[in-house]
Amino acid sequence: MRSKLFGSSGVRGLVNVDLTPILAAKIGLAVATFSKAKKTIVARDTRVSGLMLENALVSGLLAGGANVDCLGVVPTPVLAWLTKRLNADAGIMITASHNPPQYNGIKIFNRDSMAYGEESQNKIESIIEHENFRLANWRNVGEASFIDESHLYVEMVQKTAKLSKKWRVIVDPGCGATYNLAPLIFESLGCKVTAINAQPDGFFPGRSPEPNVESLKPLAKIVQELGADVGVAHDGDGDRVAFVDEKGDLADFDRILAAYAAYVAKKNHGGPIVTNVEASMCVERMVEKHGGKVIRTKVGDVYVAEAIKRFNAVFGGEPCGAWIHPQIHYCPDGILSSMLLLEALEYENKILSEFISETPQYQTLRGNVACKNEMKYGVVKKAVEGLKSVFPEYKQFSTVDGVRLTFEEGWILVRASGTEPLIRLTVEGESLKAAKEIMEKAVVLVKKLVGEMRK
Repeated sequence: MRSKLFGSSGVRGLVNVDLTPILAAKIGLAVATFSKAKKTIVARDTRVSGLMLENALVSGLLAGGANVDCLGVVPTPVLAWLTKRLNADAGIMITASHNPPQYNGIKIFNRDSMAYGEESQNKIESIIEHENFRLANWRNVGEASFIDESHLYVEMVQKTAKLSKKWRVIVDPGCGATYNLAPLIFESLGCKVTAINAQPDGFFPGRSPEPNVESLKPLAKIVQELGADVGVAHDGDGDRVAFVDEKGDLADFDRILAAYAAYVAKKNHGGPIVTNVEASMCVERMVEKHGGKVIRTKVGDVYVAEAIKRFNAVFGGEPCGAWIHPQIHYCPDGILSSMLLLEALEYENKILSEFISETPQYQTLRGNVACKNEMKYGVVKKAVEGLKSVFPEYKQFSTVDGVRLTFEEGWILVRASGTEPLIRLTVEGESLKAAKEIMEKAVVLVKKLVGEMRK
């Protein structure tokens, strides 16, 4: 059963259109019903709709008999880690992560700091759909209180990452949830910090909450002009991180993921590393050099976290800057990742551009073919055999998420968009020529299949 309410990262939608206080209250009541939670913790990012949705969500939890500790505005990884640290039965984060300010969302974590997977999500959805809520007797309605335990997270990072060099860091929280903790933790580890966009503002006036080449141009310029060692940027809720090197260049997301994964594999004398089906083949090239093995999952940090736990992996991450450090917890953690990357640079005695330079760079192409929502999964299913016949020379084949074929000089992924009426095609090749040839053949096939389904 494919969840209608939950996407690849919790419930998300336009505020007061898709995501209303009524739905938030129902989700709270459903979580209390499903988990039979006695103790829950709730937090939010800086979005203007956060408090409205928090109040509704908390009402639902209380009505279900759960006690609620509200953390206020903290990053998602802080909420997830504290869920485990404070022995809560569930942790709930109100955030739309990197989406624009008119969006918000609700992401639920279990007592082990892992986001709810498909099975739990479907059960929550079923409770809401059939209104099978368990309302507490009036004597047993839960109690809500406000707590500030973020210092516990700060202490954990200080114990986990040790820095000896006085790094010159420009931090850009983007007016999101890391606005105070990211600069504070860098300073506590001995870094010389300049913070920009470090005021909490749910309209995100400084830049888009999604850290990418375009939104981080001002950060890149400041790193260059101030002669800093590194620039660090987070998304709206702090589960992602982006890096700018000492030259003012944004570090390629795939290549820095591969470089850090290789460093972890080397330190652990191999071991499983988890990433998703969209990540570059440079991850395999780097990790396998150090005896590591790459496991690929569906797109979505929940799937990466589940695979990390299942295969006892040493590290995992997605090429959007969401890195998971399982020795600490199972939620992507932008703040912890940035500290551990600096520690890796010290260990390797390299500046950031050198650290990434050893990772090969391949050519990636992305394309979309319009396809109605009710048809797109059928088209992808038909594409399985079609792609095999168009590319008989394929080496590996996977249907973990859509269909992915690996060749000698590249790979192709064809999958249905989770949010739009599109079939998404991603191609990577050792050369632009190879990538273009693969893409052209695949687009012709997918368009043909869409046309056949329409008849």
